[in-house]
Amino acid sequence: MKFETYFPNEKLKHYISHFAVSENEFAGEYKVFPSSGLVIGFQYKGELSTVNENGENKLNAAGISGIFDTYKVFKNSSGIGTFLVYFTEIGFAHFASRPVNELFNLSISLEDVFEKQKVREVEEKLSAALTDKHRIRVVEQFLVSQLKDVQTDKLIVEAVRRIYESKGTIRIRELNEQLFISQSPFEKRFRKVVGTTPKKFASIIRFNALLEDLKHSKSLTEICYENHFFDQAHFIKEFKHFTGDTPENFKRKE
Repeated sequence: MKFETYFPNEKLKHYISHFAVSENEFAGEYKVFPSSGLVIGFQYKGELSTVNENGENKLNAAGISGIFDTYKVFKNSSGIGTFLVYFTEIGFAHFASRPVNELFNLSISLEDVFEKQKVREVEEKLSAALTDKHRIRVVEQFLVSQLKDVQTDKLIVEAVRRIYESKGTIRIRELNEQLFISQSPFEKRFRKVVGTTPKKFASIIRFNALLEDLKHSKSLTEICYENHFFDQAHFIKEFKHFTGDTPENFKRKE
């Protein structure tokens, strides 16, 4: 299995966190946990599906996933090759012609977001590309062509920074007070730019901080209270929502 990460060029670095190229010769299923930004995926070979209680749903060769607030299960064919674009928290708003929150919990065709012919051209070029360097060049050219002259919402950038600084434990009311903005307009601006509510975003940041804590030798009780959970029952319930597993079982598998 191959999974290589790369950083974008100067024009894209404020909007794209990183690229990744993933290849796997074997078919299989895997879980993906919630992250803090949107992701575009190009399958330049093979096929990918989502799996749920209703069965399998084959994904388009070029698709985009909004922020989601629980885990997803994916199934890949053998011989799959995928080019992934990971956006920063405020990044996709600079490419989108629609509010980012409309993609919350969705995985849709990239043709529903960008011009169909442009997407098809990228797919064809990626299928023909023989190196990661070539693939990166193809995707960067496409993204630069789609970049819009949108002013960055500095208040939302600061809100994201403070949520990270608190590891997702800051209360949204406290954040409103710090930024001198009332709840309703703040939530509307945050959802439009980031793709979900400040509260859900903070819970995703806290969850990812928990995953880091689980890699260390801390007890589950320590992790629970350091991350400001009211009690262990609440901690276990939220963790299970994000992963489908209890913290104890998850840690044992690591």
